[in-house]
Amino acid sequence: MSEFNLNFDDTAIAFSDKSTAQLKRKYQLFKLINSPLLTKIGTKMTDLAFRLHLPVKGLVKKTIFAQFCGGETIEECEPTIIKLGASHIGTILDYSVEGKASETVFGSTKAEIHRTITRAKADENVPFAVFKVTGIASPEVLEKVGAGKELLKNDQAEWDNAKSRVTELCEYAYSLEQPVFIDAEESWMQAAVDILAAEMMNKYNLEKPIVYNTIQLYRHDRLDFLKKSHAQAKKDGYLLAVKLVRGAYMEKERRRAEEIGYQSPIQPDKAATDRDFDSAIAYCLENIADIAFVAGTHNEESVRKLSAMLNEKGIEPNHPHVFFSQLYGMSDNLSYVLAKNKYNVSKYVPYGAVEDVVPYLTRRAQENTAVLGQVSRELDLIAKELKRREQK
Repeated sequence: MSEFNLNFDDTAIAFSDKSTAQLKRKYQLFKLINSPLLTKIGTKMTDLAFRLHLPVKGLVKKTIFAQFCGGETIEECEPTIIKLGASHIGTILDYSVEGKASETVFGSTKAEIHRTITRAKADENVPFAVFKVTGIASPEVLEKVGAGKELLKNDQAEWDNAKSRVTELCEYAYSLEQPVFIDAEESWMQAAVDILAAEMMNKYNLEKPIVYNTIQLYRHDRLDFLKKSHAQAKKDGYLLAVKLVRGAYMEKERRRAEEIGYQSPIQPDKAATDRDFDSAIAYCLENIADIAFVAGTHNEESVRKLSAMLNEKGIEPNHPHVFFSQLYGMSDNLSYVLAKNKYNVSKYVPYGAVEDVVPYLTRRAQENTAVLGQVSRELDLIAKELKRREQK
C-alpha cells in the first residue's frame, strides 16, 4: 500500500461513525478548547466546583468527558470498543485516575489495571493494556530511586511494594500473552520507571513483545536512550518494545528545571523534537526484527513518513511490530484513514469516575492548547465534513 493513497483530508472516512449532531457538539467543544484563556478559566472552575462538591458532574460527563473518555467503568466503555472495532481501530483501556497516592489506592488501582488486562485478552479490538507506575507507586519514592538516593527503611518498603505490583501486572500479562504499555512519567521519576521496564522486558519479552516502555522524544537524551536500550536488549537476549511519543509534560519540566536550577531535559525547540521522533521511528524500522514499536502521534507529517518508510522497505502495513496510536476524541482523520488502509492502529480510551479523571482531562485540555495548530486542524476538518453533508 503506497503512502500516496493515504488521504488524511478524507473527512467522510474520518467521521464515518459520527452523526451530524455529534460533530456539531464536537465543533463547539473544540472551539472552547482552542481558546487558551477559556480553557484556563474553565479547567480552574471545574476543579473548584468538584472540590466544593457542586453538582457539575452531569455537565462535565456530557461534554469534555464524553469527548475524551469512554466511560466511568470498563462496562461503560463497551460501546466505544465495539464502535471503534467496527472501523478496525483497537481500543487501549486507560484507567486515568491521577493525583492519588496511598497504599490503599495503589492496591485498588492495581486491581483495576488487572481487570483491563483481563478484558484485553482474546479480543483483537483491545490490542494493548496500559498503566502508569505513579498509579501504583509513590512519586516521592520513584524520584528518590531515579536520583540514586539511599532509601530509608520506609522508602525501601514502598519501593519493594511498587516493584511487586509492577511485576505482578506484567507477569499476569505475560501469562495471557497480552501486550502492556508502561506509560511515561516526568523526567525526575522516569529513571526509576526505566529500571522497572527494563527488568520486565528482560523477564517477559524473550519470545514476543509483551512489555512496552514509553520514550518521550521531546527530551534531548531519549534518542540515545532508545539506542542504548536496544543494545542492552540484544546483549541480554530479549525483544525491545517501545511506545514512541513526543511528550506530555513540557511546561512542567521547563518550569521545574528553572526553579531548581538544572539543565532542562526538554529539546530546545519543536524542530529538534520532530527530528528525534522521526529518527527514532527510522531506527526502529531498521531493526524491525528485534524491536516492536508503537508510534503514538497526532502529527500528520510523522504518520506520512512512517507509512512511506514501510512502503519503501516492503514492510506490510499490518506488520505485528508496527502500530500507530492516537488519543480517543482526537485526530480521527489519521486513525480512521490508517485503519481503512489496513495499518495497525489503536486509540487510547481513558476511563474512570468523572471526578477522579478531572486531573487527566485538565492536563489534556492544557496540552491541547499548547499543540501548535492541532485543535485548529480538528476544527477545519469538522467544518469541512459538516459542509460536505449539507451539500449531499
